[in-house]
Amino acid sequence: MGQQLHKKSTITGRRLLTLQIINMGWLSKIFKGSVNRVSRGHYNGNSHEGYSTQRTKSYGAHGNEDEDMDHAIALSLSEEDQRKGKAIDTEHHLDEDEQLAWALQENAGRTLDEDEQLARALQESMNDGPPRRNIPIEDVHSESAPASSLPPNVFPTSGLRVCAGCKTPIGHGRFLSCMDSVWHPQCFRCHACDRPISEYEFAVHEDHAYHRSCYKERFHPKCDVCNSFIPTNKNGLIEYRAHPFWMQKYCPSHENDGTPRCCSCERMEPKHSQYITLDDGRRLCLECLHTAIMDTNECQPLYIDIQEFYEGMNMKVEQQVPLLLVERQALNEAMEAEKMGHHLPETRGLCLSEEQIVRTILKRPIIGPGNKIIDMITGPYKLVRLCEVTAILILYGLPRLLTGSILAHEMMHAYLRLKGYRTLSPEVEEGICQVLAHLWLESEITSGSASMATTSAGSSSSSTSSSKKGAKTEFEKRLGEFFKHQIETDSSGAYGDGFRAGMRAVERYGLRSTLDHIKLTGSFPY
Repeated sequence: MGQQLHKKSTITGRRLLTLQIINMGWLSKIFKGSVNRVSRGHYNGNSHEGYSTQRTKSYGAHGNEDEDMDHAIALSLSEEDQRKGKAIDTEHHLDEDEQLAWALQENAGRTLDEDEQLARALQESMNDGPPRRNIPIEDVHSESAPASSLPPNVFPTSGLRVCAGCKTPIGHGRFLSCMDSVWHPQCFRCHACDRPISEYEFAVHEDHAYHRSCYKERFHPKCDVCNSFIPTNKNGLIEYRAHPFWMQKYCPSHENDGTPRCCSCERMEPKHSQYITLDDGRRLCLECLHTAIMDTNECQPLYIDIQEFYEGMNMKVEQQVPLLLVERQALNEAMEAEKMGHHLPETRGLCLSEEQIVRTILKRPIIGPGNKIIDMITGPYKLVRLCEVTAILILYGLPRLLTGSILAHEMMHAYLRLKGYRTLSPEVEEGICQVLAHLWLESEITSGSASMATTSAGSSSSSTSSSKKGAKTEFEKRLGEFFKHQIETDSSGAYGDGFRAGMRAVERYGLRSTLDHIKLTGSFPY
């Protein structure tokens, strides 16, 4: 009886060992059947790609496992029945059973270590909470990232893979699979803040991973007016407006919400700044205000510079033509009384030929509360017709370079009338006047660069006075380029097309020959 009990115990142990081997094999199939698949997504309006990792499980056929289980149980039961009907030598069967158990145990030993490691990794994964939920990349709505990668899944491995971050083997344990590489969880870091990425989504830019928030802060365009992130439109695309010269980016809504523009450089008023409000409602940015000419006396040195510029090109004007700085209302009234000339709907300068009374600005106004111009002092000025030109009027409150280009334009009108040129078409007259304005701006920008070096070497004059005498700040030079750009890209027929035709003639034949041809034929030479 003792021998039978010992033998039964051995069979029972063999049965349990067989079941253990089968169970460990089933567990191994679960992990070896896991597939890591990387899918690619896309972002409308951008060329970057994002990555998302998806995990799917494939299991072995359950039929084979059930057959193995049934076979082991049947084998042990059959042996027990045979023991009851036959006399068996106890020592012989004991050795046989021990040999069978040893063979099975030896067979299990080959995979026992790996199965224990896999089981331990499974337990760790279960302790970390529920698995991450993968979201198809088409369902991700991001306002900032041109490429969104879905969360790097963390799952166990028993292979010797190399981490793309620290370049060391990952070994046994958790790892991430994304961006066509594997990583230690702590090695997959944001390129901006250098902190690990643990969110479900991340952005990719130039093969670098970013937190969505870090990517947005670094790459998502901000409005230069309200300083907010420019929103996406209904199609999920970032849409903004930009000035063609200054490239100031702003939300499309600012074009219709009353945001003011500088009357000189045309830039929109930023939220953190406050433009100057002139008495006629125009807004002037602080950079343009720095060299703005505000009254008639202040404009006389610039007038002398323009006269010397004309004289240097053998186009001296002997007659003393009055120059007056005026408000917009006075300019509009003078334009209505003038019978000659070709004027834009919103003009900033006039060359007058009629006698009339004009109100001119006598004293530079001051800036009062709320950045508004106050204490504007004006007085009447009676124009007397001593020659074909009675006066030149310029709108006040514009920076020196813009005031000078307008004055150079109006001086050319005066030159044509005083030198007896026939009545010209708008394209020819306005075109050649724009050529002179452009040439003056070019000379000022060039001479300003040279004088800036001289001034910085030994001058101690104030920035305002030095800028008005020739030395230019970087903004002034940029502003001069902008005024040239305005002339060059003007789309109107008289001012734009006329300028381009006149400039081609001057570049080909020279200014003097072009003027002689205009006086003779009334057209540009070709």
